[in-house]
Amino acid sequence: MLLSGIVFGQNKKTDKILAEGKLLYRLEKSSWYGTDDFLKRFPSKMDSTGGYISYETSENTITTIFFSRFNENDILVRYEFDYIPEPRPISIDTLNLVATEYEKDLIAIRQDAMKRTYENTDDFFTFYQNTSFNFIPLIKDKERKVFVLTGPQVSGVVIIGNDYLLNYDRKNNFKNKSKIHNSLLQFPYQSVEGENNIEHTYHSHVLTDYISSTDICTLLLYRDYIEWKQHIVISKKEVSIFNIENESIFTMKTDDWKKINNSEK
Repeated sequence: MLLSGIVFGQNKKTDKILAEGKLLYRLEKSSWYGTDDFLKRFPSKMDSTGGYISYETSENTITTIFFSRFNENDILVRYEFDYIPEPRPISIDTLNLVATEYEKDLIAIRQDAMKRTYENTDDFFTFYQNTSFNFIPLIKDKERKVFVLTGPQVSGVVIIGNDYLLNYDRKNNFKNKSKIHNSLLQFPYQSVEGENNIEHTYHSHVLTDYISSTDICTLLLYRDYIEWKQHIVISKKEVSIFNIENESIFTMKTDDWKKINNSEK
């Protein structure tokens, strides 16, 4: 009777968030596989590396490039991966080693974001032990921005939070920055032996109403390792339920969520 009066489903806002989250996931997955291959195949180039970026091509593949620390316009190697990246790249290019204009723009905002983060002149960014920052530049739909995600340097945990967004104008000039989450949370891959399996995890949002694209990116990156298949984000007005297996978001009003939970007690 109670459920029949509850309205839940998908909406345009979460559709956009989901699309961006899946894109960030594909970019970061490509970066993971590209880094693994680069370390194995080109160890002699490691000292010359200034960083890497990944981006979606017009053919819906993902390209990952490693650029020189001596000249950011010089590409050390260029990888191409499937739409959903697999460990084995489609191609490895060590001949076309001049950055395109699009690549130069991505490198420029990525390097600026990295510099601002580590200089941290206004103590805006928070640094935690056993973690590192991952920088994902994105130029899409006339927007230029860099996502800064916190990743674990220890195995067995998923980190949600301590992520940031830096925005740039069309000339790659810095505009502003914001926090996506106010804090950092760690979730174990598996339940403790002898306890019930973890069916879902959840966290609260203070800054936004819905699950974030960075949440989705992180959850998809680790879905092959984690026990739980559903993640719930609760804000003041909205509840987002993300099904990790089928990559879908359903939402409902927080008041309705509370009614359901109270009815089950």
